[in-house]
Amino acid sequence: MSSPLPLLAATTTPPAPPHTGGLIALIHGTAGLLTVAALGIALLLVLIIKARLQPFVALLAVSIAVGLGAGLSVTELFGTVQRSDAVSLIESGMGGTLGHIAIIIGLGTMLGAILEVSGGAEVLASRLLNLFGEKRAPLAMGLTGLIFGIPVFFDVGIFVLAPIVYAAAKRGGKSILLYCLPLLAGLSMTHAFLPPHPGPVAAAGLLHVQLGWVILMGIVCGIPAVLAAWAWSAWIGRRIFVPVPQDMAEAADEARTALAEEQRAAGVTPQEKPVPLGTVLAIIGTPLVLILLATFSSIAFDPSTGRSVITFFGHPFVALTIALMLAYYLLGIRRGWSRKSLETVSTASLKPVGNILLVVGAGGVFGAVLKGSGVAQALSDTFNDVGLPVVVLAYLISLVLRVAQGSATVAIVTTAGIVAPLLTEGDHSQAFVALVIMAISAGSIFASHVNDGGFWMVAKYFGISERDTLKTWTILESVLSVAGFAVAAVVSLFV
Repeated sequence: MSSPLPLLAATTTPPAPPHTGGLIALIHGTAGLLTVAALGIALLLVLIIKARLQPFVALLAVSIAVGLGAGLSVTELFGTVQRSDAVSLIESGMGGTLGHIAIIIGLGTMLGAILEVSGGAEVLASRLLNLFGEKRAPLAMGLTGLIFGIPVFFDVGIFVLAPIVYAAAKRGGKSILLYCLPLLAGLSMTHAFLPPHPGPVAAAGLLHVQLGWVILMGIVCGIPAVLAAWAWSAWIGRRIFVPVPQDMAEAADEARTALAEEQRAAGVTPQEKPVPLGTVLAIIGTPLVLILLATFSSIAFDPSTGRSVITFFGHPFVALTIALMLAYYLLGIRRGWSRKSLETVSTASLKPVGNILLVVGAGGVFGAVLKGSGVAQALSDTFNDVGLPVVVLAYLISLVLRVAQGSATVAIVTTAGIVAPLLTEGDHSQAFVALVIMAISAGSIFASHVNDGGFWMVAKYFGISERDTLKTWTILESVLSVAGFAVAAVVSLFV
């Protein structure tokens, strides 16, 4: 009589799961992977909102938890000391993301610092105010935020330009909302939609899109969005009166005095002659033009030496380096700065960047873990079954994460990791993926409220009560978000 053991083994041994471990995935398959994803996102929100854990640490912890829960082995997550050739998802996710993004953000940050310290922002605002006149001063402030916001972070833009807003509001005798909201709309739009800001750069790196396409689609989606926000600013600014905050105006004067002293200590001699406006615009526009030329040279020209030259100078690393060198010379050396001063300003500007890079890198780890564990594919299959276009899904996911935890950067990098597998199916063009990035970026700025640092910065800098900030700034951000997404959704139908 034959032994029953082979038959018993064949009928009772379950199929091996894709990864060892991962109890939930083992029991429920795709449903288990979806459960792991849902629990991971819930844990991320709890750690950031309730535990007040730094987003970098929260993203890293959740990435490890999701990986182990989905069945990844310790070796797959971390590699081993003994096997140097073992692939570590954490290392590859962090390195693969920051290898592209860190250089762009670092160069862009130093460029913005030179423009800020040299007085480029003040020149830009003053010339625009004189050009448009007192009646159109709100428009001048909006254009100032739009142009100066390209190379400068949102919070730095507020710090540098707030005193100009105070002066314009005092001279006009109207609500400060008429002047600060257009400025904030310009700063926020560029921060959300245009490189070299961390959000769109991070999404481009995670979804493998050329920055030229991101810049183009950022302009296409961002300009209508900011026009809608300016219209809202003009309407609400006439209905809510907020006086110029005297304490903040005095503090701004003190800050400018302190900055001038710091410049002198660093060897920077303040110039009586203002920076030429054309110089400021040329420095800001140089990297954008070079990157766009390189992106579309591959479409317009056949392979040739000329195209190779355009591609070289239009690579983001080269284009931003050229712009930075121009700023060093035109705004620094030619105006009496010492090389030590340039080094001091550049080095100081990089100090706040560390947190941004770590959060973006941890987002890359999260995306790598989602892909390597099979969770991303399970999410992709589920979203495909829902039937919503990927542009809509990307916007909704980013919006929910933004409203829940407040950080636009966290919303962008988390959403990019979730929707990435949706873009691997089918032949999606670079233009279409860039529009998906615009949808993600638009969702990441929706309804700024009390869990967002930007909310409190706006309220305190411009002396707006919490209630009025919710009625003005929060809705302004929502208008930008909805308008930007609407344009991205419509354009995606034709791309």
